[in-house]
Amino acid sequence: MFRTLALIISIFIAAPAAAVDLKAPFASIDGGTLALSDWAGQPVLVVNTASQCAFTRQYRGLQDLYDTYRDRGLIVLAVPSDDFRQELATNAEVKEFCELQYGIDMPMTGITHVTGSNAHPFFRTLRDKTGFAPGWNFNKVLIAPDGQVAGTFGSPVDPLSAKITGPIEAMLR
Repeated sequence: MFRTLALIISIFIAAPAAAVDLKAPFASIDGGTLALSDWAGQPVLVVNTASQCAFTRQYRGLQDLYDTYRDRGLIVLAVPSDDFRQELATNAEVKEFCELQYGIDMPMTGITHVTGSNAHPFFRTLRDKTGFAPGWNFNKVLIAPDGQVAGTFGSPVDPLSAKITGPIEAMLR
C-alpha cells in the first residue's frame, strides 16, 4: 500500500505544470508578429504595461533589466494594454512615448487586451492554468526556458528586485 501511495505521489510531483499558450502571435508594435515560442529555450519576462500609470516609471527598470541580461538570453516583452484605461490611443503614440521617455528597445507588442473574454490567448491560458490574471498594469510573468510559468509578480514588485532577478539569474547560469 505504501509503495502504491508513493508511486501516486511521485507521479503528481513529477507531472509538468500546466502549459500556457506560447504560440499565439501578438501583433508587434513595429509591425509583423511576435510569439513567446519564438524565444523557446530562453527566459522571458512578460509585462502588461501602460503609458499613463503610476507604475509607468517601471519602464526604466524593465529596460535596465533587459540591458543587463539580454546578452545572456533574457527577453523582456512589454505588452501595452488599455484594459485599465491608462494607455495612449495608438501604437505609434505608445512607441514614441517609450522611446523618447525611457529609451525602450526591448520587444513590444501592439496594444493588447490582457483581461476578460477578449484577453490575448497567452493571458487567457495563464488565468485558466495558473489562476493569475493582471489586476492592474505592470504585472509580470516569468516564463522559464522550458516554457513553464516560473513566477508571477504584481505591479508593486520592482523589475530589478531580487524576487525577479534571482530566478532570472538561476535560469541564465
